[in-house]
Amino acid sequence: MRRMPQQTSKGIRRGIPVLLIIALLVALLPSLAFAADRGAWAPNVAYQANDTVTYGGNTYKALQAHTSLVGWEPPNVPALWQQTQGGTSDTQAPTAPGNLNASGITSSSITLQWTASTDNVGVTEYVIYQGTATVGSVSGSTLIFTHTGLTPDTTYSYSVKAKDAAGNVSPSSNTISVKTNAVSSPDTQAPSTPANVTVTGVTSSSVSLSWTASTDNVGVTGYDVYQGTNLALSVTGTSATVSGLSAGTAYTFKVAAKDAAGNVSPQSTAVSATTTGGGGGGGQLPKHTLTGYWHNFINGSSNIKLSDVPSQYDIIALSFAEMDPAKPGGVTFNVNGPLSNALGGYSNTDLINDIQAKRAQGKKVILSIGGELGNVNLDNATPNVANFVDSMYGLITQYGLDGIDIDLENGMNVTNLTSAVRQLQAKVGSGFILTMAPQTIDMQSPNTTYMQLYNNLKDITTVINVQYYNSGCMLGRDGKCYSQGTIDFLTALSDLTLQWVEPSQLGIGVPATSGAAGGGYVSPTVVNNALKCLTNGTDCGTYKPVAKYPDFRGAMTWSINWDKTTNYSFANTVKPLLLTLP
Repeated sequence: MRRMPQQTSKGIRRGIPVLLIIALLVALLPSLAFAADRGAWAPNVAYQANDTVTYGGNTYKALQAHTSLVGWEPPNVPALWQQTQGGTSDTQAPTAPGNLNASGITSSSITLQWTASTDNVGVTEYVIYQGTATVGSVSGSTLIFTHTGLTPDTTYSYSVKAKDAAGNVSPSSNTISVKTNAVSSPDTQAPSTPANVTVTGVTSSSVSLSWTASTDNVGVTGYDVYQGTNLALSVTGTSATVSGLSAGTAYTFKVAAKDAAGNVSPQSTAVSATTTGGGGGGGQLPKHTLTGYWHNFINGSSNIKLSDVPSQYDIIALSFAEMDPAKPGGVTFNVNGPLSNALGGYSNTDLINDIQAKRAQGKKVILSIGGELGNVNLDNATPNVANFVDSMYGLITQYGLDGIDIDLENGMNVTNLTSAVRQLQAKVGSGFILTMAPQTIDMQSPNTTYMQLYNNLKDITTVINVQYYNSGCMLGRDGKCYSQGTIDFLTALSDLTLQWVEPSQLGIGVPATSGAAGGGYVSPTVVNNALKCLTNGTDCGTYKPVAKYPDFRGAMTWSINWDKTTNYSFANTVKPLLLTLP
């Protein structure tokens, strides 16, 4: 080798640091180019990681790239947004509560009311003071408080202050002095026993009751409803709905009346009711269900007739209904033309016959709306809601279906959809099946649109199967971010949602194969371990749920067609495990 001149060698050495700096700058250019201040947060906007937005007076940084939707506001989805240290903090206190007054007085209690405070972001809590001592608090939407356990014929002084989420405290309300009533002699007489307790309605997850009012020497203040020997709920009227029950299960109920002095009547005669199995069609749904989607289209999976769906699937969702361009809000459904050809001329009549055969076996067949690209137009109440109800009921009648599945992934009008589903259920009757398949992000907070919909329709919901895939990193109940495709992702996120959804109405949704989704696949064995962890507290990963949920509803897969590509490995593995759960 020929030695280079010394001057040239030194020149090269001096140039190396410069080249390294240039290379580092080039490597950083993508991250510098795509982070931007995007102004006020808005729905239906594509945000990149590290973009910043303002919302509610605060500044947030995007943690993951995503397209925003209504219900995904920064405070609601901490997996997508982080409030920045340098953002604008909320230092403005709410206004003082107004017109504090006593709206009810007994010998042992005082009920207070006031007018709402206002705040630049929102009032989250009202704190009630007796003199300088705190005696209670209520949420920011509650403007009434009852102070109990007081001494008769005694004067008490009260004031109220408002707080917001940032901890700012308002000035005090006006102070009032209130005297409890005197008691000449203690009330020891119990109300009469409630009579004519009657079951007025039954669904797969609830029982409604009514009864004749009790009487009392002073006055009846409420009723306690018992499920077996356990107190289920307390009400002030003469009717109640006990929810969160398991499908196809017998329950016994009694009612007792009570008065302000704490006297309680004898319990009523017991009445019994059995919850439905989620619909008609040849039998009731099991306690733990397996749900799968049947493709009415051709993709990279297997093309199958409905008659080919194995018996392990309890609920079969036909995917998907189509929007009717001629009727706003209306939907249509027919066997897809290319699919029909691929199956040798599979027709609507063939599908109808297969549906009835499945229902005769005790299976439930429902029609799904939405999907990754689908939607339903319920932006306007009139005529959209009526068009939806009429067209969907027509399809349910034509095909002999048991209900619907809501898989809307591109936003929804909660008010109009609630009204539409309620009207549809009233037409179909108590056998109506209602399932939902929200994305993981839709169940990260109790304030999302899907949670609003669930709360509106909780009493007629069969199961919510959360799509635990195509999700990235999401928060569990312990506040940690878990990666999809692991048992901890399934259990930690289910445990989070179980704060807001009844265990008997929640299921795990996963892809049947790695090719069925962009990410989040786990083997059927991992699904089984997650189900055992949630129901029995065994076979968990690193994350341990805060409780056991023996009523956890089950599992769902996208899809039956993809499961066929592995000779139904998912159904053959998961269904036997569901049969062994408590």
